[in-house]
Amino acid sequence: MIYIVEDDLNIRQMESYALRNSGYDVMEFDDSRSFFAQCEKRLPQLVLLDIMLPGEDGLAILQKMRQDSRTRFTPVILITAKTTELDRVKGLDLGADDYICKPFGIMEFISRVKAVLRRTQKDADEILSFAQIQMDDQKRRVYSCGEVCELTYKEYELLKYFLQNPGIVLSRDKLLSRVWGTDYEGKSRTVDMHIKTLRQKLGEMGSLIRTVRNVGYKIEV
Repeated sequence: MIYIVEDDLNIRQMESYALRNSGYDVMEFDDSRSFFAQCEKRLPQLVLLDIMLPGEDGLAILQKMRQDSRTRFTPVILITAKTTELDRVKGLDLGADDYICKPFGIMEFISRVKAVLRRTQKDADEILSFAQIQMDDQKRRVYSCGEVCELTYKEYELLKYFLQNPGIVLSRDKLLSRVWGTDYEGKSRTVDMHIKTLRQKLGEMGSLIRTVRNVGYKIEV
C-alpha cells in the first residue's frame, strides 16, 4: 500500500492513476491529520509526500515520522516544486529516501518509486518489529517506544528470537538451545534471569514478553 499526501487534486489523481496502473494499491490524503490517522490503522510500504501542504508542511510531517517508532523506517519520497539544492539537502537530511521535483514525467515517477521500494524492501528484511519494539538487525540496534535500548548479546539474541516468532510459546529448552547453543549445560534459571533484565530494559514494552507457566515464554500483545 502506497500513501499519497498531496493537496493538489490534479497531481494527486495523476500520481494515483499511474501507480494503480502499475499494480500498486493507493490511498490519498490532502493533509497531515488524515494521513497520521490512517497510519494508526495501517502502515504503508511507501509515502509520497508533498512539501507545500496547508497547515503542517511535508518537512514537518517527515520529521514526525522519523521520531515515531512506528514510522521511523517507513520509506518516503518527497515530491515538490522546490528545486534548490538547499531544499533537497534539508529533505534528505530529515530522512527522505528520495526527492522528485515537479514537473516530472510519469515513467520517471514510476521508476523512482520502484527503485525506492526495491532498496527499502531489502532493508526491511533486516528490520524486525512488534508493537512499539523495533530491531534494526543490520545495525544491531533496538528501539522501545522510540528510545534506544542497550542490550547485551544474549538479551539481543533472545529478543530477536521472540520477534521472529510472535505469539508462539518458546520453551526454556528451546531458548537455551537457540541462544546459548546445543552444548550449553546451564539451567533454565539462566533464561529466566535474562528475560527479567530484558523486560526491564524494554520498559513499558517489556510486559509483552509473557510467562507461560511451566513451559517458557512468548511475545504477545
